[in-house]
Amino acid sequence: MAESVQVDHTLSKEKKYEQLLPQLAGLTAGESDLVANLANVAAVLKEAFGFFWVGFYLVKDQELVLGPFQGPVACTRIGFGKGVCGVAWKEARTIVVPDVEAFPGHIACSSLSKSEIVVPILKNGEVVMVLDVDSDKLNQFDAIDAWWLERLSELISAFS
Repeated sequence: MAESVQVDHTLSKEKKYEQLLPQLAGLTAGESDLVANLANVAAVLKEAFGFFWVGFYLVKDQELVLGPFQGPVACTRIGFGKGVCGVAWKEARTIVVPDVEAFPGHIACSSLSKSEIVVPILKNGEVVMVLDVDSDKLNQFDAIDAWWLERLSELISAFS
């Protein structure tokens, strides 16, 4: 069965998130496969907001390993505490980076990435993966993105 998500591109960023979260809950509710759900979440976020790159890194053997994503080729493995993703994993907190060039130890998977937000996804109090979103524009992400992507991470935690 074909699935669809409706996005009103005339809405504000906050209203788009408000519109998308229940649709993502519905889209993932009937599917038990983690990879399928993560792939659809990445696709919806990229389509809805036009982000440069959206994807997941999963914790495996004390590394973050590339999972489902939408966008150009990405780094395959990231160490604990390395780059924005590794720091978000280590500190178990959302990190908003207005200018990736100013982030100490930033890992440049693409020179086109200018700003980034990384949201940890926890299961039983442990980070099991991170949601990584990159933009090719400076200052793309703010508290609105952080709040809504953290709500999304709670949804993802429930099916991970």
